Amino acid sequence: MAREGRQKGFWPLAAVFGLFVLFLYGPVITVFVLSFQGPEGGLTFPMRGASLHWYRELWEGLGVVDIGAALRRSLALGLVVMALTVLLSLLAGLAFRKKLAGGDLLFYVTVASLIMPSIIVSLGIGLQFRLLDGLIKAALEALGMSASLETFTTTLGMFSSGLGAHLTWTLPFGLLIMFAVFNRFDPAYEEAARDQGATPWQTFVHVVLPLIGPSVVGIGMFGFTLSWDEIARSSQAIGDLNTLPLELQGLTTTVTTPAIYALGTVTTLVSLLVIAVALAAAAWLRRRSRRRFGA
Repeated sequence: MAREGRQKGFWPLAAVFGLFVLFLYGPVITVFVLSFQGPEGGLTFPMRGASLHWYRELWEGLGVVDIGAALRRSLALGLVVMALTVLLSLLAGLAFRKKLAGGDLLFYVTVASLIMPSIIVSLGIGLQFRLLDGLIKAALEALGMSASLETFTTTLGMFSSGLGAHLTWTLPFGLLIMFAVFNRFDPAYEEAARDQGATPWQTFVHVVLPLIGPSVVGIGMFGFTLSWDEIARSSQAIGDLNTLPLELQGLTTTVTTPAIYALGTVTTLVSLLVIAVALAAAAWLRRRSRRRFGA
């Protein structure tokens, strides 16, 4: 059989796709390569030698910024956001399997967070917590609790306003994934388990959860990675302590050496590591589910 030639629309679409890949991964690859500049290297090509010098500089610290502390804060916040995103998305997915009064309105209000400008969300959350600070100070003053009033600073913080700001970004993604999963979930598996005498909890743990396990892992991956590199929703709502992306953004105006590229490479590698672990876990759960249910 004669091999058919490419259609006329193939090459324009291929060129657009090539530009998409270039704009998406080109900057990341460039930063990665330039992070291995020699001690005399600068921020641009051509490279002046190749070494791990700027990674050592990063390890020793960049001026007054404690990169290690910022990294630990981002990891801690990302893990908490991931856990809450998985838990709340799973519970919401289970709840929405039944018809709920006002369920449609609740869904659209939640998903609307995706189209809200992130900086506006951050400003709004920061303003709300500052108003809360004023109310708390007024209450402490009215109650005559002068000692508490003197020590009170603000309710803005990593795991208060910052956590809420990040959840406004991660939860809609988790909900959309979970709703899509349960929309095509076959309830016959649950019915078979109940026919065998399984309790609702046993049915969920031993039947439902293994089947939706890969999707749950995917939600966790989204939760962590979206929180890990979030800047706009953190900028006005995180409090006095910055996350790693905020420190990185601030350093771009003060650090003029490839050390900034080394930091960018490290943050990217953490994201890639989380994605790799999530994909491996999802693949393992999928194989395990197929062996158990013969699908």
